[in-house]
Amino acid sequence: MSRLPTILAPSLLSADFARLAEDVARVEDAGADWLHVDVMDGHFVPNITIGPPVVEGIHAVARVPLDVHLMIEEPARYAEEFARAGAHVLTFHREVTRTDREVRDTIRRFRDVGVQQVGMALNPDTPVEEAEAFLDELDLVLVMSVFPGFGGQKFMPEVLAKVEWLRARGYSGHVEMDGGLNDETLPLCAAAGANALVAGSAVFGADDVPGTVMRFRELADRARGEGAAREVS
Repeated sequence: MSRLPTILAPSLLSADFARLAEDVARVEDAGADWLHVDVMDGHFVPNITIGPPVVEGIHAVARVPLDVHLMIEEPARYAEEFARAGAHVLTFHREVTRTDREVRDTIRRFRDVGVQQVGMALNPDTPVEEAEAFLDELDLVLVMSVFPGFGGQKFMPEVLAKVEWLRARGYSGHVEMDGGLNDETLPLCAAAGANALVAGSAVFGADDVPGTVMRFRELADRARGEGAAREVS
């Protein structure tokens, strides 16, 4: 497996929306690599968050790439709007694409509108094999470690097997994990093979945000090194 960089992507779902620009700057100054932006439509998930205008506003003040996670139905329909708004990574859910053809049409649509990196997300109860036929077409696979819709949920360790499966199959793109990541669970994700790590309340709720981001990076890098050592041995 090629050595991908460790990417820390604080989730803006846990930011103070009244001071969003300040919180963006705060985590960027702390060393964030991406900003994770959760888009929810109230249909696919039982919550509503933000749309393209807010993503565009975040992009206007951000200095790092936007990792936009679409928890919405009909992602292809809205791809161009989010691409124009500044999404660098745009991820859709496997669960809203009912056929293989629909998956490929969605990926193609994302590429056609200029998205630089295309991702597919898998809910905790979606078998990882649902992504197998499309791995060569994806830049990122997002393994959800909670059910999407709300922040602050408890990490589900059983999904780590999906990350291990992806790496065992030779998937060399980004594997991202989102949901319940903290000092205890983040190293487990990294050791399993995840290199892109999303944390919300653990970052924005910390008393020392720069120290937390630095500690998370150290924990991830150490765990990934140990995981690589096990693969070689």
